[in-house]
Amino acid sequence: MGKDGGLSDGVMKNIILSYTYVGIWIFLSFTVIVYNKYILDKKLYNWPFPISLTMIHMAFCSLLASAAVRLLRLVEPASLSRRVYFSSVVPIGALYALSLWLSNSAYIYLSVSFIQMLKALMPVAVYSIGILLRKDSYKSNTMLNMLAISAGVAIAAYGEAKYDSWGVLLQLGAVVFEATRLVLIQILLTSKGINLNPITSLYYVAPSCFAFLSIPWLFVEFPLLRNRISGLEFDFLIFGTNCVCAFALNLAVFLLVGKTSALTMNVAGVVKDWLLIAFSWSVIKDNVTPLNLFGYGLAFLGVGYYNRAKLQALKAKEGQKKLQAAEEEVEEAGRLLDGRGRKGESQA
Repeated sequence: MGKDGGLSDGVMKNIILSYTYVGIWIFLSFTVIVYNKYILDKKLYNWPFPISLTMIHMAFCSLLASAAVRLLRLVEPASLSRRVYFSSVVPIGALYALSLWLSNSAYIYLSVSFIQMLKALMPVAVYSIGILLRKDSYKSNTMLNMLAISAGVAIAAYGEAKYDSWGVLLQLGAVVFEATRLVLIQILLTSKGINLNPITSLYYVAPSCFAFLSIPWLFVEFPLLRNRISGLEFDFLIFGTNCVCAFALNLAVFLLVGKTSALTMNVAGVVKDWLLIAFSWSVIKDNVTPLNLFGYGLAFLGVGYYNRAKLQALKAKEGQKKLQAAEEEVEEAGRLLDGRGRKGESQA
């Protein structure tokens, strides 16, 4: 606090930087989602090959990350053994590939607004998978909150004007795989003390993701592309700028989480979803019904309560750590004083 009771320059600088990171992430996430929808939608650019699009993104990210690490030496690679790479990084890359594949595929069948409503189930999936993998403990209050979020999403789905069961199944699958990936990052990487910066994360994960995507691509999309290659238009400007946006978004995700917290990203994600719903309704002219909004509003309140509970838990944990550190300092000071007292007695 300053002399006049206001915030210090350092605190204000941190607040401004945090909002800057949030703004950059929201803008890039918003851009990539709308851009992918434009490319994949049959009524717009009409490139209905989500695996190919995702592989192009991963190839581009791999090349830039490799250039930054190997050629330009901007960052040092992490010291990962082959065993750690295959046991930790590869499973995360596989889950990331499945999540991206299914989420991009959903844009062919569902509106942007409805997909954002379905993404509200992410806390439910993360918490449920955390319990299954013994990363989280079961709490009845939290589970009731998860049920409220699920009920809100169910109401939003019931009110969807252009409901498509296959599209919903794809998006729900993407949520499950992404939630599993997030939990595994905590279990496999954080527990082993492996810290990856934005560049090295892409350097290790993107090639693995590309390799896993190539398997379904060979069987699902390659035969279609081979038969339609003469009639397809590949605009290098559109796909090039789309790849740049995807690369920048990957960096922004790690920057936001690294400089703030995963909780900040969750809260910012809610703001981004509302912006996308408003954009989808006003610009893309998606049909957003009152029941859609009521259901997502209920889910939104549940997500907000969940984020608030997590914030309170983090504050309590930090307070407990500070208290424990203070007690240890007092004990250490007591031992020093006791030692000096005994030394004085022996000299006397």
